[in-house]
Amino acid sequence: MIAPERIAGLAAEIEKRLKRSQLDIPVGVSNRHCHLTEAHFKILFGRGAEPKKVKAIKQPGFYAAEELISLQGPKGVLHKIRLVAPYRAHTQIEVAVTDAVAIGLKPPVRESGDVKGSAGAVLIGPAGKVEIKEGVIVAQRHLHFSPPEAQALGVASGEVVRVRAGTGGGRATVFEDVVVRVSDKYSLEFHVDTDEANTAGLKTGDVVHIA
Repeated sequence: MIAPERIAGLAAEIEKRLKRSQLDIPVGVSNRHCHLTEAHFKILFGRGAEPKKVKAIKQPGFYAAEELISLQGPKGVLHKIRLVAPYRAHTQIEVAVTDAVAIGLKPPVRESGDVKGSAGAVLIGPAGKVEIKEGVIVAQRHLHFSPPEAQALGVASGEVVRVRAGTGGGRATVFEDVVVRVSDKYSLEFHVDTDEANTAGLKTGDVVHIA
């Protein structure tokens, strides 16, 4: 016989999973982009330059800038890598696996900000070049939540969940190893790169669900 407390625990778990699965989560597909320190920006674009805003992105305080750089690896160069501003404490370049393979790099899959020991490359701007020893990553797929959004759904920062995507489009996919990230600087959104989006037939603005 199953103990009553175990039955209650199972019922609570089922209720929690059902609640999570019903939330519509918007998709943000991340094209290759860069975050730069102020020092690196000045080398690449000139001492008097400042990032020029093109449009706001969904995450509060961040914006797509007009500036583009190129990324040089052992086997080639990737062009038109857009700056996402404002400045960061550490320069970080986020690319898809197919991007990296094309120029001979092998960046690790990492959460944003975790660049120690990652891949290096040469950054090329209109005013100069910068060689970085680390900073190129393939971003770990993740979910952004504000604290109230996370509390309402019962998820915690650092939790790893599964996300169901592409339902009804003939390319339904369940993404494993999706990291939950909670901050008062975040807004609800599922972030994947272009390789992952193409796998499930996703585009920015589509809706996914926690599985």
